[in-house]
Amino acid sequence: MQTHQFGRTDMRITAIGLGTWALGGNQWGPQDDQESIATIQRALDLGINWIDTAAIYGLGGSEKVVGRAIKGRKQPYIFTKCSLIWDEGMQVRSSLKASSIRHEVEESLRRLDIETIDLYQIHWPNPDPEIEEGWNTLAELKREGKVRHIGVSNFNVAQLQRAEKIAPVETLQPPYSLINRQAEHEILPYCQQNTIGTIVYSPMASGLLSGHMTRERIAQLPDSDWRKQGQEFQEPRLTRNLALADLLTAIGKAHNVTAGTVAIAWALHNPAVTAAIVGVRHPYQADELAIAADFHLSEAEYQQIEQFSV
Repeated sequence: MQTHQFGRTDMRITAIGLGTWALGGNQWGPQDDQESIATIQRALDLGINWIDTAAIYGLGGSEKVVGRAIKGRKQPYIFTKCSLIWDEGMQVRSSLKASSIRHEVEESLRRLDIETIDLYQIHWPNPDPEIEEGWNTLAELKREGKVRHIGVSNFNVAQLQRAEKIAPVETLQPPYSLINRQAEHEILPYCQQNTIGTIVYSPMASGLLSGHMTRERIAQLPDSDWRKQGQEFQEPRLTRNLALADLLTAIGKAHNVTAGTVAIAWALHNPAVTAAIVGVRHPYQADELAIAADFHLSEAEYQQIEQFSV
């Protein structure tokens, strides 16, 4: 599987990385840990060389599963995030205070059972007044060797510039898909101009563009699945989104690939995008990751999709 230079870091990463939000079980309905471990190991066996997780996913559950899955194997690059913390009552809040981040990084290292985190990211730029304190703390953790590289997620250009006055932002993780193209306007051009490695998340729009989502399936989602109340999963947006998925299915059929693979290829078509994070929940779904990593749209197919999106 081909790899690509990840911004200014010393890492070369595959075009697809394994996202593990759903593997934590929280907010996506029940998830079996053994199934999650098998899924991670299948993705690694297929050549995926990086995993993206976060402390908040499953309230620590995702990191624990990742740690168990990679134990005793050649370690892939591990990316995780801080800033969202929870208390004993499972109430979540945001903090970028130095003491909080230092506690978080130690907990992540413990759950992942690794000595150093390859990429440590601020998950959300909240609270905004604490961005400078938080980013300075990440820079210190890098100097201390707790983490190898530092990046951010969900930052806008102004917030990136504030952070860069303290230390270079090596990577950014924004949402990007045919349903959410906001990053195209400022974020992606800025990252490309400043050699900031960009890994986009949710290129299949949380399953809406996978080709497997239907009205019936949405109605049957468990109440604990956040998508059941998501705006894009409800009218008036749902009809348009399912029509877009049908178009991607038709394009993919000519290549014997899924609509989801086409959606991922569309996101990777943008030259500012280094790679995409794709979440799967079962080992058989991991096979699609390997296919998507090497699939490319023709210019005519790309324009066909663009015409629908206008």
